[in-house]
Amino acid sequence: MDELISLSNATLDQLSIERPQYDREALTAGIVHIGIGNFHRAHQAWYLHRLMQAGAAHDWAIIGAGVRPYDAAMREKLLAQDCLTTLIELDPQAVSAEVVGSMIDYLPIEADNGALIQKMADPAIRIVAMTVTESGYYIDPVTKGFDGAHGDIRHDATHPDTPRTAFGAIVKALRLRRAEGHGAFTCLSCDNLQGNGDVLRQTVVCLARASDPDLADWIDANASFPNSMVDCIAPATGPKELALAADFGIKDTVVVTHESFRQWVIEDDFCAGRPDWDKVGATFSDDVHGFETMKIRILNAGHQVIANVGDILGLETIAECMAHPAILAFFGKVQRAEIAPTVHAVPGKTPAEYVDLIETRFSNPRIIDTTRRVAFDGSARHPGFVLPILRDQLAAGRSVEGLALVEALWARMCEGTRENGSVIAPNDPIWDDLQRAAVAAKDRPAAWLEQKNIYGDLAQAQPFADAFNRWLSVIWAYGCEDALAKYAEEMRIETVA
Repeated sequence: MDELISLSNATLDQLSIERPQYDREALTAGIVHIGIGNFHRAHQAWYLHRLMQAGAAHDWAIIGAGVRPYDAAMREKLLAQDCLTTLIELDPQAVSAEVVGSMIDYLPIEADNGALIQKMADPAIRIVAMTVTESGYYIDPVTKGFDGAHGDIRHDATHPDTPRTAFGAIVKALRLRRAEGHGAFTCLSCDNLQGNGDVLRQTVVCLARASDPDLADWIDANASFPNSMVDCIAPATGPKELALAADFGIKDTVVVTHESFRQWVIEDDFCAGRPDWDKVGATFSDDVHGFETMKIRILNAGHQVIANVGDILGLETIAECMAHPAILAFFGKVQRAEIAPTVHAVPGKTPAEYVDLIETRFSNPRIIDTTRRVAFDGSARHPGFVLPILRDQLAAGRSVEGLALVEALWARMCEGTRENGSVIAPNDPIWDDLQRAAVAAKDRPAAWLEQKNIYGDLAQAQPFADAFNRWLSVIWAYGCEDALAKYAEEMRIETVA
């Protein structure tokens, strides 16, 4: 086999795949992005790269950033290859690759976030974007308000010059900009949160108010926080993904694989300008909420419908779950009977059409998206994705049988063993609490719903509580596949009747 080409500016001309056609040395930064994971590089960085390929947005290059010690490893790998990334598109019919070059630097990871603050204070930076996961915004799980009691937030409120969090760093950078007479920047969340811009505004403004109320008012009045909806499946990188890069003759230690689908819907509210992302496929819309509701409920909640039972049955990937007849049937029935009715059509797509699209995307065997990754952090994802649907169904007087079974399957997974007897490793920030509740629920199912930090008052919603109790008892008595079969039979009878 020929020697692999190590990815760098110096080797771009040696590659046989699509690569940057613009002068990367001439790019200047306009965006700081916090949280440089696979999704960001397959999604937002790609849109900007496409603009640059068209000869535009050369003053909007991305500076990468992180606030956690583990971000240092990604920084080291990316800097070693001049912040270039190989993107490999895994279409069911073919595999293709390109190199993206819209990121030009990655800031040092520092305890006080000094380098990050100084870069964001630079007036050339007009957008600060982030992908820090849906659980990273310091939201009270019950009230959905700002969680000012968290230890990191308390630290940043009392030590605003040496913040630990990305939000504390943003507050200090905005304070410096105001002091120097510079305008604010746009804060752009790219995480899977309903109203992610509104949530980001809440976190930043509330944190600023804890130490400087006048600054908080200035930020609220001058910075912008557009809502956005983002969508592209980009699995974690492992040996298989590294081998795919090698198949193209490239040595890329942080290669990203992704599906042949992207969507980005953004509220056009940018206080300091923006790239023309709409010229390369993004959508600027006043109805981001409609798009994000469809995506979060059908795709993100759909992931939770299948990932937990998949893990219990020892299925390693989402595609394997969709290839399992009982899980596929369960997915389709829950989606069409209980999730889609809570979603409105958006321009170009009905809920039914979107369910069909998600079934196709989840079934792509080339996408090695693990059930473990999708099931991770259920204590944030179920309250964020599944339970709002359940509440809407209850309020409308419609069935919650399938959603109750989804929650029962999550409880069964959190007990910590698969049906083949193997151990499920901890997979949630509050795993110990979840496991204790799951073990207690084997004999008393209501114990699971008594987790008020997750379910709030839903334990008192009798149609849901009764269905949950029944399904968890069925799962423990007869197994997951029998529970799925029983649900399918009940749905068939209901449909016939």
